[in-house]
Amino acid sequence: MFVRAELEESKRSQAQAVANDPALLALARDFLIASDRAGYAYQWTWLGLPIIQSPNDILAVQEIIWENKPDVVIETGIAWGGSIVLYASVLQLLGKGKVVGVDLNLMDHVRAQIMSYPFSDRIHLYAGSSIEPAIFDAVRAHIAPGQSVMLLLDSNHTHEHVLRELQLYAPLVTKGQYLVVSDTIVDDIPAQEHRPRSWGPGNNPKTALKAYLKETDRFEVDSHMNGKTLLTYSPDGYCRCLKD
Repeated sequence: MFVRAELEESKRSQAQAVANDPALLALARDFLIASDRAGYAYQWTWLGLPIIQSPNDILAVQEIIWENKPDVVIETGIAWGGSIVLYASVLQLLGKGKVVGVDLNLMDHVRAQIMSYPFSDRIHLYAGSSIEPAIFDAVRAHIAPGQSVMLLLDSNHTHEHVLRELQLYAPLVTKGQYLVVSDTIVDDIPAQEHRPRSWGPGNNPKTALKAYLKETDRFEVDSHMNGKTLLTYSPDGYCRCLKD
């Protein structure tokens, strides 16, 4: 007889096996390195808007939101808006919650597209640097006492910027919810010479996350979620909050 609990236990065991398989992890990394040169991350949309993520990360985040049902989802780095619309659409299905997004280069036509959805009343957008005090204060004002908060960081990927984001925003994450630091893969792959950036190996979201986790005991890297994603741009970037 089919038993859901047995399926879930099997899945957890399989995810752990993936996390402990160096050969499989190397194959996944090689695929991500090669496919990046072909713009693989730019091929996807959510409800019609570009979402610059791997399909595995898209699925992982919707699982996290559905299972943990945060009242407030904060994202820094909106780009074309697909990710914001993803979070808001899942919250709409849950019948609760809102999304607060920040982007330094939030274009008017992108804002208009994001706000055109029937659930856009759940979305709040701010144009500016995520680490500016006024922007942070505006985001924090959306959190009422007792509300649960999830955080995703996907803006400027330099060590300095991400570390400052973590120091500002991670304390807002509530017990049982997730902190997701995107593009930690930058530290695991060669410099992207085909797509020059101000970040790279040794200066990126993963180095910032490692530094931040030394400053706090509120988070742990979720071995299950990080194991199951495999083809992820955020290896070791899925963290669960352990304490209020």
